[in-house]
Amino acid sequence: MEIALTLLIIAAAAFAIRTIIKTNPAQPMALPPMPTKPYEPALPDGPSALHWSDDGRYLVEVVTESRYLPALKELAGEHGDQAAAVSYLATLVPDDANPYESAAVAVFLAGRMVGYLSPKASVTFRAHLKRKEVEGQITTCDAQVRGGGKWQNSRLAYVVVLDMEPLER
Repeated sequence: MEIALTLLIIAAAAFAIRTIIKTNPAQPMALPPMPTKPYEPALPDGPSALHWSDDGRYLVEVVTESRYLPALKELAGEHGDQAAAVSYLATLVPDDANPYESAAVAVFLAGRMVGYLSPKASVTFRAHLKRKEVEGQITTCDAQVRGGGKWQNSRLAYVVVLDMEPLER
């Protein structure tokens, strides 16, 4: 008798689950359309609110992606087999519209996007902006495009380094 009652409960539960699954009114949601090109912020017009400097130490590295490599190669210029070390004025733009990172800070050299500060550095940098009372405004610092030298028959990667006090400890 106990076995029959257990089997009846299992059958009733299975029937109830099947009914719920079959009559679920939820329709699958359509996915949003894929963007035709990667997100990239625009360089705003206007003067810089502040110029950062760390006396030429260049300790903050910009996070770059492969899509910025052509711009970095062009900015590095012709440097033969030796590594490049070309100076520029970097423009740092708080990117509030970035769909992937809420505190992003974009980095531009010669009007071209070359990457972002790391997420941790971006948070620290935005705190510095707030402390200096220039929150959300564009600022500048000196920068260098380095690398691209030849090593073991290959070219090394290019990096962008900024002349500002370290943002990550």
